[in-house]
Amino acid sequence: MSTLTVPRLNDELLNRCAERAATYDRENRFCQEDFDELKAAGYLLLTVPPEFGGKGLTLAEMAKETRRLAYHAPATAVCLNMHHYWVGLAADLYRSGDHSTDWILERAAQGDVFAAGHAESGNDVPLLYSTTTATHVKGGYRFQGRKSFGSLTPVWDWLGVHGMDASDPDNPKIVHAFMHRDTAGYSIKQTWDVLGMRATRSDDTILEDVFIPDNYVSRVVPAGFGGADYFVLCVFAWALMGFANVYYAIAQRALDLTLEAAKKKTSIALQHPMSHHAEIQHGIADMILELDTIGPHIEKIAEDWSNGVDHGGQWPEKLVSAKYHAVESSWQIVDRALDLSGGFGMFKKSELERLFRDARAGRFHPANSALTHEIVAKIGLGINLDEQPRWG
Repeated sequence: MSTLTVPRLNDELLNRCAERAATYDRENRFCQEDFDELKAAGYLLLTVPPEFGGKGLTLAEMAKETRRLAYHAPATAVCLNMHHYWVGLAADLYRSGDHSTDWILERAAQGDVFAAGHAESGNDVPLLYSTTTATHVKGGYRFQGRKSFGSLTPVWDWLGVHGMDASDPDNPKIVHAFMHRDTAGYSIKQTWDVLGMRATRSDDTILEDVFIPDNYVSRVVPAGFGGADYFVLCVFAWALMGFANVYYAIAQRALDLTLEAAKKKTSIALQHPMSHHAEIQHGIADMILELDTIGPHIEKIAEDWSNGVDHGGQWPEKLVSAKYHAVESSWQIVDRALDLSGGFGMFKKSELERLFRDARAGRFHPANSALTHEIVAKIGLGINLDEQPRWG
């Protein structure tokens, strides 16, 4: 773990983020003011190692900061997690003695913003396969494909992308590379009008004919789980543990709102507030019991990763399980909070209404339920993760 004192965002900044969250959601607008303030406060440098001018937070430390921001502004925390999972990955590689992505740390220290271009229609195994084509040419690769869920679209400087090089059909390769915003051959389609996490502004990026030189190609690995080297595993660790902490924070916020409301809400049939109603107490107890299981699980996994615990081939299972647990339990908690709101939660002026929609987005984040169950079961059974057929 880092020996540095972990910087904390001041409450005034976090409260301003919280105050703007409803407006961003209602207007379907990117969290630009949040982004500007957080960047100015050094939030985007938290995972940059001290040697490069940052604070050097580990995954376990950054997860707690992500959670703290998400309690106030979930969508803002989700999109900034995309930046940190690239910078955190590069920091972990650097600490392991792999300097292939040191340039990411150098650029991040200079203020560049990184985002992720991995989601693709028709690809339920992100990172490990791709519907985007990567063609090897002199000096680099050319990419053609469509990337969705591109959080930070208005502000990213670098988009991490991947594509499949199938020039050898028997041995397809996945090419991981980074596209600078000034690169020619791509366009952005404003497709982001969705249920929840609206302030992330996660528009589609169309790679029409994008050339990325070799110096920004980070990995060329076999397709499938067999090609999941430390670089790929780091993406899963930083992305999924960030997601887990965002949705954990949403659940905590929903519980706090419910506790506050129950103490104030009255009923014509009760002499005391609704907090004295047995079924309200039962529902709140269910929420607390569920919430209490999330924190220890995701914190243990993040700490094991940060401390270099050797889980070997079980790491994929541990990462997807932690994310799945946090998201599914958080969804149950927020859904119960809406039940206990007595109908007020349906109104747009209720924060619970927004949290309910934001919480549902977690189940779309990779790994989804089907892939999570496949990974967990195959590892438990000792079956090769790439074994075919998968389902049919």
